[in-house]
Amino acid sequence: MASVKKDNRLTSSQSFLCVGFSGVFSKTVTSPLEVVKIKSQVGTFHCKRGFWQSFLIIYQNEGLRGFWKGNLASCLRLFPYTAVHLTTYKKIVHLHMDEQGFISQWRALLAGGLAGVAAALVTYPLEVAETRLIVQNCRQPTYIGIVHTLSKIYRNEGLLALYRGFSLTVVGAFPFSFGCYAVYMNLDKLWQEPPFRFTPLQNFINGCLAAGVAQTLSHPFETVKRKMQAQSARLPHLGGVDVHFTGMIDCFVQVVRNKGVLSLWNGLTANTIKIVPYFGLLFTCFEMCKQVCLYRNGYIISPLSYKLTPGVDQSLGPSELEEVKRYLKNRNFGSEGSFGNRW
Repeated sequence: MASVKKDNRLTSSQSFLCVGFSGVFSKTVTSPLEVVKIKSQVGTFHCKRGFWQSFLIIYQNEGLRGFWKGNLASCLRLFPYTAVHLTTYKKIVHLHMDEQGFISQWRALLAGGLAGVAAALVTYPLEVAETRLIVQNCRQPTYIGIVHTLSKIYRNEGLLALYRGFSLTVVGAFPFSFGCYAVYMNLDKLWQEPPFRFTPLQNFINGCLAAGVAQTLSHPFETVKRKMQAQSARLPHLGGVDVHFTGMIDCFVQVVRNKGVLSLWNGLTANTIKIVPYFGLLFTCFEMCKQVCLYRNGYIISPLSYKLTPGVDQSLGPSELEEVKRYLKNRNFGSEGSFGNRW
């Protein structure tokens, strides 16, 4: 899976905010593709005429606002998801490190999968709310806002409804991790050079490729999960789902029997097209946020450029660099020496 690269010159809070802000921005820009994908997975009438016609039908029935339904829930979910994912991942990796502090790539990917399941468990109700908000017609809403959606589902359908389909997140994590592993194990053959020589562009392509393969393998599980999240006997037309079922296995059976095996990959076109702009915006926005933080921390001379501040040891962490600055000020070198006149 594509991810932003850790930079030890940022504090933990700065890294978290950079990841969160870039995630919110990229999710918001690519929200129309996410809406089309989820509607295709659920099987609403908007997507009966194909990928491109879906945009026109949504616009005609709900206007531009229809393309950003559920985006707030998706963005709010990002922050606790990222926090839990990073914390869990670090703990699992620490447990599997050898005496030298190394961990195999397969174990690292497995740790990422387990961390993803833990993060999904905490934030899953927001994902259910996102699905319900996207599937409904915003001009004739059943739910108004995230809190109203969660409370209404809880009152009318019970707590378990907020976790309906969660088991598919666990099951889908295995083909997802396998897809990432298969791609990353063959990158040296693809580029004909070792991974440590990859350029930023190559790493970006690698991330998009891994995401594409992994999401394709896990897509059937997500399709069934979205149908389970959307279906409710208390909603008009049972939530707009194109098949009716009694549980996870029955949902798979009904989809294959009534719609064909390939319908398990409904929404894959929108999902695949979304990968490049999503990760492109994610990386670009993250780098912009990182530059601002590096400038504030004193590592670069301008937030608009990566030109390093003369005399600053880039291997020092933010707290260590701050201690050096305080030490120099105490020694009356605040306006002299290799650190420049800013300090």
